[in-house]
Amino acid sequence: MGLKAPVALSGEDRQKSSFSMPAKATGLNKHGGAVRLNRELIIGSTVILRNQRGVQISARVVAKLQPQQGVPTYGVEFVEQDEKASNFWGITFPSNTN
Repeated sequence: MGLKAPVALSGEDRQKSSFSMPAKATGLNKHGGAVRLNRELIIGSTVILRNQRGVQISARVVAKLQPQQGVPTYGVEFVEQDEKASNFWGITFPSNTN
């Protein structure tokens, strides 16, 4: 989905330095999305996403994507696929059934 959302992202970067910073989420879906931030992350690591409503959720970094406007971009997937994850973006996604 082509929607974007501001988020806060915290975790540990490639240099094992802890960080907490604003990021831009794109490609939102019910399982996660893509995040742009000025940090190099490790594929397989876990980060914490916080939306504008203050809801926090753990997400796994699953891929390094093409940079967007020169900014590193990563695919993330919610660790738990529960009610909190399904409501994290504040969007109702269509079901896969017809």
